Formats: sequence, C-alpha cells, structure tokens
Amino acid sequence: MATTYIDTNQCARIKLPGLQGSAAEIVNRTLCGAEKVVGMLHWLVEKERFESEVLRDRHQLIYVMEGEGVITLEQKSYPVSKGAGIYLGPSETASISHAGATPLKLFHLVVKNN
Repeated sequence: MATTYIDTNQCARIKLPGLQGSAAEIVNRTLCGAEKVVGMLHWLVEKERFESEVLRDRHQLIYVMEGEGVITLEQKSYPVSKGAGIYLGPSETASISHAGATPLKLFHLVVKNN
C-alpha cells in the first residue's frame, strides 16, 4: 500500500452558508483514493456553529484540534478544548459552537458502514 502525502494547506477551503464557518475536505476518493471515508477540517470563529448531519449509514468522529467550543449532544452542552472529541453513531447528531478568543479548528471524519 502506497503512502499519500496531502498538504492540507493546499486543499480548497470553502465558506459555508450562514454562520457555519469554513471547511476543507482533506481525505476523499479524489485526493487519496479513500473509498468509504471522508475527512474534513472545519474552522469556526465568533458566533459560528457546526451542525453534524444525521447520517443513517455512517459513523462520525469530531475532534477539537485548536481553540475552545461548546458541544451540544442530546440537549446537553459541554465545554471542549484541544484534544476533546466526540463519536457519533449512525443517526446521531451534535452541534459545536465557537467559544473563546481564538478560532476553533475541528477534524471531522465520516466513515460509511459498508
């Protein structure tokens, strides 16, 4: 199996609609041949919020790489900072909002069941 180097600074970063921040896909079929996984970086600043989608056939992992935020899961809110993460099983969802003085950077991994 070959190793693929992906310079995430060169991946297209897009501004999402509303106050959802910006995102860039850093792992996908086009970049590295990934068949059942997509990896993204998300950036949030003041008043921005990321809402994970309800995905019935996928697992999700959201990991805080930089900054501080608040994760809301099942109507309960938890403060989070660098090193915190959350696993979402199929059909589970969460939201993460920015909190703190610096941008919030998230790694979001989505893996298909089969």
